[in-house]
Amino acid sequence: MSNVEQIQQATKDFGEAATASAHTFASSLQAVTNAHADFAKKLMEHNSEFISQLASVKEPAKLMELQSEYMKNAHETFVAESKRIAELYADLFKQTTKPLEDLIAKNKAA
Repeated sequence: MSNVEQIQQATKDFGEAATASAHTFASSLQAVTNAHADFAKKLMEHNSEFISQLASVKEPAKLMELQSEYMKNAHETFVAESKRIAELYADLFKQTTKPLEDLIAKNKAA
């Protein structure tokens, strides 16, 4: 294979890897965006429920109990959702770079 043909093939391979990477990036980014939207929705529902419960409280002891429960649930939800979203970001990076890593490995082997 001549140098020109090698350059053409390398350019074609790189273009295909870049295209595959871009498609993966777009779909993975959509998954991350959906996860953020789901978290925001859960947060709004949780806050709305808390405010509704606050409206019916008549005793300070019940108020403290309700506040403690709200904070506990908010923390647990935040930690769980943050972990899930962080995993999605890690997956986005891994999947987006995979086609380019494969191309580099292929070129090293050749």
